[in-house]
Amino acid sequence: MKITDAATQLEALGNPTRLAVFRLLVRAGEAGLPVGRIQQRLDMPASTLSHHLKTLCATGLVRQTRERTTLICTADFKLMRGLVAFLVAECCAESACAPADAATRAA
Repeated sequence: MKITDAATQLEALGNPTRLAVFRLLVRAGEAGLPVGRIQQRLDMPASTLSHHLKTLCATGLVRQTRERTTLICTADFKLMRGLVAFLVAECCAESACAPADAATRAA
C-alpha cells in the first residue's frame, strides 16, 4: 500500500461522522446496508449522509451497488484489512513491543 493512499483513507476516517458510517457498515458485514437504513440508524439528513458516503466511496473504503431502486453500501473489507496491515506492518521494528496487556491498559 502506498503511504499516500493510506493517508487519504485515514483522513476520511478521521471525521467522526464518516467513522460512524464506516463502523456501522463493518458491523453489517458483506450484506451491507441500504442508504435509507444508514440514515435511520445514524439519525442524519440525507444530504449529510450523501456527502460523507461520497468521500468514503472516493477513497475506496465503501462500495455502493444498486438493487433495483435501493442503493446498498458495503465496507470494502479487503481494503480495510490492507490498511490495518499497513499500520502494523513494521510494529516494533526498531524496538521491543510492549506486552499486549500493557497496551490494553494504556488505551
